[in-house]
Amino acid sequence: MDIFLDYLWAFLIGGSLCVIAQILIDKTKLTPARILVVYVCTGVVLTAIGVYEPLVNFAGSGATVPLTGFGYAIAKGVQKAVDEKGLLGALTGGLEATAGGISASICFGLIMSLIFSSKPKR
Repeated sequence: MDIFLDYLWAFLIGGSLCVIAQILIDKTKLTPARILVVYVCTGVVLTAIGVYEPLVNFAGSGATVPLTGFGYAIAKGVQKAVDEKGLLGALTGGLEATAGGISASICFGLIMSLIFSSKPKR
């Protein structure tokens, strides 16, 4: 029963983050790119003030998979690197922590561009 509750909370938390983004797309003039930036920055800020970590512990993938989770990963990487390397860690920690995800998105984007051809909007 515990595993079911874990999945349920991950679905509800992750789904609510996605619903908020969809409402922003539908009801405001914000572009998806701006909403992406807002979500990543929100993840960084909530991590910095200590609010996002308990949410990650509670919701698991429901909090780490959405874009706010990417901001969380950046902030945690910077915190760890600053503790280990000092001020230089503020410049390198975020990239080190998210390098796997960034590399995967570049590789998958390349593969998709080779498989599919784009069509102009009409």
